Amino acid sequence: MNRGFYIVILAQTFSSLADNALFIAAIALIHQLEGPVWVPPLIKWGVAASYVLLAPFVGAFADAFPKGKVMFATNAFKVIGCILMFSYDVFGLTATEQIVLICVAYAFVGTGAAAYSPAKYGIITEMLPPEKLVIGNSWIEGMTVVSIIMGAVVGGLLVSPALSAWLLSHKFLQQMASTPAEVAILMIGLLYVAAALTNLFIPKTNAQYPKQHQHPIRLIKAFAGYTRVLWTDKLGQISLGVTTLFWGAGATLQLIVIEWGRSQLGYRLDQASILMGIAALGTVLGSIAAARIPLKQSLRVLPVGALMGLVVLVMPLIYNEWAVFGLLLLIGILSGFFVVPMNALLQHRGHLLLSAGHSIAVQNFNEQLNILLMVSLYSLMLWLGIPINTIIVMFGLSVAILMLVLIRWHQTNLRKEPSLLSRIGEHGQGQAL
Repeated sequence: MNRGFYIVILAQTFSSLADNALFIAAIALIHQLEGPVWVPPLIKWGVAASYVLLAPFVGAFADAFPKGKVMFATNAFKVIGCILMFSYDVFGLTATEQIVLICVAYAFVGTGAAAYSPAKYGIITEMLPPEKLVIGNSWIEGMTVVSIIMGAVVGGLLVSPALSAWLLSHKFLQQMASTPAEVAILMIGLLYVAAALTNLFIPKTNAQYPKQHQHPIRLIKAFAGYTRVLWTDKLGQISLGVTTLFWGAGATLQLIVIEWGRSQLGYRLDQASILMGIAALGTVLGSIAAARIPLKQSLRVLPVGALMGLVVLVMPLIYNEWAVFGLLLLIGILSGFFVVPMNALLQHRGHLLLSAGHSIAVQNFNEQLNILLMVSLYSLMLWLGIPINTIIVMFGLSVAILMLVLIRWHQTNLRKEPSLLSRIGEHGQGQAL
């Protein structure tokens, strides 16, 4: 691993930490405004919508410029969303209108993240050879999840009664913020600035791509072609299906854990954010273990995904605090162990068949479309008043069944093409369609 790779990891850690801390702060702001229980999931919905709507364009954007500069520009855009959220009460809006503004502001952050992601993952494929992609992905996924842990913990701490009271006791901060959520957003803005500055030190990789389309209609048509290429590739379709399911389930599980902590365990938001961090810690441990898996053996981890869905079914039966911690840690370990090899395989096939930026844009489109679907269903169930434990059972069974469908799909592909696994690890780089 070279120096540039570690700079990318550091920049990603700052940016992801801020994203996840801001998510907790936004929920605290909605609670402050006494928003209904089904509103917080809409924050995730807005981010996912940004990914889906921008997917045809961000791949070309990431491949048209040096990816370090793209990452700097998109982090700067996140700062705009943070400022907009911080300004929720300066326009004379009603409480309902303020809640809408908070959701829109986080969608701005999602827009920056949507453009950031192809550059972040794409530069890894430019820096590392195929045989190091699993290790590289283990690093970036592991540190991303570390930042999720840190972000959840930092966000929870910033809105906690003790730390927020201490911060607001300083006259300088009192002049800008008056509530725990406001001072949290102010602190988180500094993390985005740190991420943007770190991006400036990312070296150029000198990777060359064909000239990118600029006309929106041509970009959309080209993107549809890229999506078709990955879904028709027998290796790409399985890895894309798994990662799509994983990220949709992961985003929904974050929201489930917060509501489950509140309703079943009686936790405040800052306490429930610790539960998110514990699950994310498990994902780090699973990612570290997955780093030992060779790319050619990546598809052997598929049954672990089905097992994770079944383990989720135990959540409604647990009330003891340490048992809760242990269960969430196990769920995280299983998820990290199976998603890192799948992500590496998908990036390898995408880089071979398409290009770094376009393949990641296709991946993000599918994953975020599934997040839109799963978070929408979760919000609907909350709006209908379905108990959280019933939702958890439906969620766990759905994940397990869909993973079994993907395993069966892969077995069918192997019967039709016995030499399929020998194609893993091929060298080369795809071209834009």
